[in-house]
Amino acid sequence: MTHAVHLRHVRRYDDPALEAHVAELLEASGCPVGRGERVLVKPNLVAPRNTALSCSHPAVVRAACLFALSRGAVVTVADSPAFGTGRIMARLTGLSAGLADLPVVVANLDQPRGLRLAHGGTIGVSRLALEADHIVNVARLKCHDQMGLTLAVKNFFGCVCGFRKSLAHQRLGRDRARFATMILDVLAALPPTTSLVDGIVAMHKAGPAFGEPFPLGLLGAAASPVALDTAIYALLGLRPEAVPLWREAGRLGLGGTRPEDIDYPLERPEAFDATGFVTPAQLAPLAFEPRRFVTGRLKSLMLTLRGGPGCR
Repeated sequence: MTHAVHLRHVRRYDDPALEAHVAELLEASGCPVGRGERVLVKPNLVAPRNTALSCSHPAVVRAACLFALSRGAVVTVADSPAFGTGRIMARLTGLSAGLADLPVVVANLDQPRGLRLAHGGTIGVSRLALEADHIVNVARLKCHDQMGLTLAVKNFFGCVCGFRKSLAHQRLGRDRARFATMILDVLAALPPTTSLVDGIVAMHKAGPAFGEPFPLGLLGAAASPVALDTAIYALLGLRPEAVPLWREAGRLGLGGTRPEDIDYPLERPEAFDATGFVTPAQLAPLAFEPRRFVTGRLKSLMLTLRGGPGCR
């Protein structure tokens, strides 16, 4: 079975045609957003560090919202970041300001509902994500010190509520394949999705917060986040052994994990120059040291308290 992945060259976030390109990509991907449907636009709002590079760019998120609104959808923009809340991170990244004139709600992915995992145990996934009619998943193309890369599939981990992500690192982090399977379990539990990857300026060498910019000039979209990620892995010259999520998706027999099964109706991968893109040579441990885990939770709590009431 072939999977369509739609790629488009976009070199700048201030390109006047950016919104039209995003609409074209989502339309080509068959994004089934209809009038009155509850649509979650899910950006990557990882942490209040290096936000211009580590988080989904406000212009791309705005373009995705405009597409859904043009179809008559009821749009919520939300994430559950590693630090603080979705509302606080939206304000710090400039996303709230970029959406201020649109009839959308900016929220936090909270209200956890227990999801049973394939390898045992449960994890708390946001009710807002689970109960949406459709999710438009807006990921940032960037390296990840623990998982190699974070693209469309990894961005769904943000649907896990708050500190439960850190707990998952501690509980499952000894087994990278088990951790990857947990993310795939979360994806499988969600409503229908369409994924959009922002690689206009990607992050390479390190990540998910402290890498360096790489001007790839790429926007990509697909109905299958697995196929979209596979297209980008192949474009970057990677192999499944280097990317735990890709390797585990292939082991589970998920569609879209084989580059030869992907069709490119718009631009092809060879149109993009990834020469010099550097991924982590060695993956860092998934489980945090106890001191780092506690310090991270305290930082998140302080950021939330400083955000205070009134954060949009």
